[in-house]
Amino acid sequence: MIKVYNTMSRSKEIFKPLKKNEVSIYCCGVTPYNAPHIGNARPFVTWDVIRRFFAKLGYKVRYVQNFTDVDDKIINTANELGVTWKDVAEKNIAAYFKSMDALNVRRADFYPRVSETMDDIIKMIQTLVDKGVAYVLEGGDVFYSVEKIPNYGKLSRRTLDDMLAGARVSVDERKHHPMDFALWKSAKPGEPSWDSPWGKGRPGWHIECSAMSLKFLGEKFDFHGGGSDLIFPHHENEIAQSQAALGDENSFAQYWLHNGFITKGSEKVSKSNKKMAQSSKGFFTVEEILAKYSGEVVRLLLLQTHYRNPLEFDEERVRDAQDFFGKLAKAYWQLDGLARKIHAGEFVKDTGEKNFAITVSRAGGLVEEGERLLSNFYAAMEDDFNTALAITHMFELAREISDYYDEFAAGKILPVTIDGGILLRVQEIYMEMAGIIGIFEQPVPVEQSDEKSDAAPELVNALMKIILSLRQDARASKNWSAADKIRDELKAAGIVVEDTPQGATWKLV
Repeated sequence: MIKVYNTMSRSKEIFKPLKKNEVSIYCCGVTPYNAPHIGNARPFVTWDVIRRFFAKLGYKVRYVQNFTDVDDKIINTANELGVTWKDVAEKNIAAYFKSMDALNVRRADFYPRVSETMDDIIKMIQTLVDKGVAYVLEGGDVFYSVEKIPNYGKLSRRTLDDMLAGARVSVDERKHHPMDFALWKSAKPGEPSWDSPWGKGRPGWHIECSAMSLKFLGEKFDFHGGGSDLIFPHHENEIAQSQAALGDENSFAQYWLHNGFITKGSEKVSKSNKKMAQSSKGFFTVEEILAKYSGEVVRLLLLQTHYRNPLEFDEERVRDAQDFFGKLAKAYWQLDGLARKIHAGEFVKDTGEKNFAITVSRAGGLVEEGERLLSNFYAAMEDDFNTALAITHMFELAREISDYYDEFAAGKILPVTIDGGILLRVQEIYMEMAGIIGIFEQPVPVEQSDEKSDAAPELVNALMKIILSLRQDARASKNWSAADKIRDELKAAGIVVEDTPQGATWKLV
């Protein structure tokens, strides 16, 4: 039974999918006016884990994430740089994918863009005008009338009076109410524009996500997510215009999930916080962080705090996450070393002189503990996707694995065949946890130790990175024979290469 915290109800609710064994998700994407920063990364890493978890449970997941490629910030950046808005958007979308790939964020099923969804956006605005909840001003601007919707503010739990008292509202005497928001903006010199029934112009911010989510997920879908800074006004306005257009206050997203802010010192790091990006002093964008730390370490750091809680980001915390990841990686290689010994037939046959039943043998105790921790891991994930708690259960298993391995290496455990299958099951459990958290998908680092024969040294990781890069170059140039030769020769040497949507991975067999 999966429970999720729904921002709409401010409580945990039992998740009931709209369609059996299917999950539909819309997550607000980036406005690509600059390189992605750590504030961008958190929601996408969070939703990547949620998506992995549902897929592991057997759900068919349909995941949509947009790009707001038509926006004031993009236009302003383009004007500052003397380039086109398309140039700015394309450059930063490419930077986004590069950063997310490094964080093991799997690609969404669809990445709609505002510039490519204009017909749907215009059609939805026209529906709102026809229904009388939007109005057209002289000159071609179109606004949504918040007073026409009696429950406006239900997500953020604000009244119109509260909004006026607590917000800075730009004065526009043409609007029917100060809180009315733009659906369509009339064209201005030097800005991109599209033809519409109201003249040339471009859409307002909020209408795009409504049009794109409804286009790709339908009138009702399961989850809508994003950062807490989007609750108001963005998501509030999405709900108002979508449900008004559909004529059903129960339509649109059924569960609203919002991740907490990342803070750097006393400053919030939100998706739209340009000031923070400018004041980062070399340690803020994902690219800058990845120049010093691996993507899997950064990913682990983001998941060690529950997604709804604020996360204070600083370099000391990244170093702590790196140490933590090192301990998890140590258990990974210890299991890998044991598995290779099992496959090589180095475990001796049970002589029958001792009772090596699962409940008695040291390996049996380890797998029992592993099964218990796996159950706890899933329970944590089922309770509002508590990755922080789930990771502690994985770490506890890593400790148990290391304790077992130390005894094994010291000769205190007789390596008998009956333990082989048991230890391979422990490895399955450990990798099942890792697969949901999304780590060990890149070459796994190994600390130098006295156990060099049972753990791949750093040199192997470095060499494999070079080899896989050369193979990728061969594939990119369609030199399939060279790419296949590299794969086959690695396999002959006991290394299996697997091609995934996130790139090639390798493992010893």
